[in-house]
Amino acid sequence: MDLPERVTLIEVGPRDGLQNEKNLIPAKNKIEFISLLKNAGFQEMELTSFVSPKWVPQMQDASVIIDRCLDDQRNFVLAPNQKGIDLAVESGVKHIAVFVGVSDTFNKKNINKSTEDSMNELRPLIQDLKRRGFFVRACISTSFYCPFEGKIDEQDVLKICMEFEEMGVDELSVADTIGMANPSECFELFTLLKHHLRGTTLLTAHFHDTRGMALANIFASLQAGIDRFDTSAGGLGGCPFAPGASGNVASEDVVYMLSQMGISTGINLDKLLEAAAYISPHLSKSVSSKQFQLLKNVPQH
Repeated sequence: MDLPERVTLIEVGPRDGLQNEKNLIPAKNKIEFISLLKNAGFQEMELTSFVSPKWVPQMQDASVIIDRCLDDQRNFVLAPNQKGIDLAVESGVKHIAVFVGVSDTFNKKNINKSTEDSMNELRPLIQDLKRRGFFVRACISTSFYCPFEGKIDEQDVLKICMEFEEMGVDELSVADTIGMANPSECFELFTLLKHHLRGTTLLTAHFHDTRGMALANIFASLQAGIDRFDTSAGGLGGCPFAPGASGNVASEDVVYMLSQMGISTGINLDKLLEAAAYISPHLSKSVSSKQFQLLKNVPQH
């Protein structure tokens, strides 16, 4: 079996994981959460996003988070438009994430623009960022299924990925936004993308665990040559514009699976679980990852 010796995990809990959390979490707790995650060994992380506080109140402290948490690692900030990008640049970040949905309906419900309009708006912004030396990550939502349109055509995903490559993005994060993909579909799509995209473009898989398929989908993606995955401590996350979408795949469950397979991640599982345990009391729902539940149920002597 041809599997990578090492896999990179991008921790998305502080941004994607917390953005729709009902409890408003104080900045000091987010900062400590991020610190614990970095201490566990994550060198790539989504810290926060510059979006309207009216629509995503959880992210209204973005400037404070950036001020306290920036270091020389790859710290991503989501910036969906010109205003967000300007704020991100002013804050001093060097790694910026943008997003688009393959599904027109999803994209319109999310940001009130068609997919084509979003791509046309992003093109000059990304090209400008690249001229100025920024690292740009493009997050591609509904790459497998859409809650409104159903199954997404692989060729539509490839088309958007190739357009982003032409704009100069450094990384493509391809997402199973509502957790409906199966291992066969993951293997087929990522095999297609690996075949047609440049080897210099980082290709990352992003899975939600809505139907308990995320770990199986990661295994299939490994076999297709993917060695980068977005994961979220505690399995935090969800999407308000994707009915039924549960949290992202739990970082601790992925770390455990990969370590048992002899694949290195550079992440300390015990310290990762400390981070999940720290944020757990601040959440509106309990952490349900397998590794966290095992930790809770270990008899105390």
